[in-house]
Amino acid sequence: MTSISPTTPSAPGPVSSRPEPTHGCARCGAPVGPTIGLCERCNPLGLRDSASSQVHGTVFIAIVVAVIGLALLARFSIAGIGPFPAVIESVSTAGTGLAISLTVTNEGTATGQTTCRVVDRADRGISRSSFILSPPIEPGQTITFSAVVTEFGSEPRDLAATCRTP
Repeated sequence: MTSISPTTPSAPGPVSSRPEPTHGCARCGAPVGPTIGLCERCNPLGLRDSASSQVHGTVFIAIVVAVIGLALLARFSIAGIGPFPAVIESVSTAGTGLAISLTVTNEGTATGQTTCRVVDRADRGISRSSFILSPPIEPGQTITFSAVVTEFGSEPRDLAATCRTP
């Protein structure tokens, strides 16, 4: 038989002298522990800090409100503009392209510009199209303007135009 002799606990190893990690106080920048947001001077009553979910929730709400505000601003900035029915009055050769004369009406209640997409009727805009920006059009007014496009070559052809509200 073997006897078991009691062992004495060994002495603890050397104590680490590494300091606890810190970060700056949210108000004054004084070093505080990783789980604390404000130092004793900035929070003398020891009130609880805001939870990270509260801070992130506040930021999320601010972003949502900002996006909604920008959407409303964009909507109201173009309200009353258009629609813009358009007719191609004439198509003629102009050097290496075509001179197109467009008549566009602003049926809205505010002055605005439109971008007109011009397509070849035979192709229905599948392979080629051109975009033309109109001059400003007063509400209820009809204007005729010309532009030269090179996307269709220089041979006159049957073209169609569609103008959109911005």
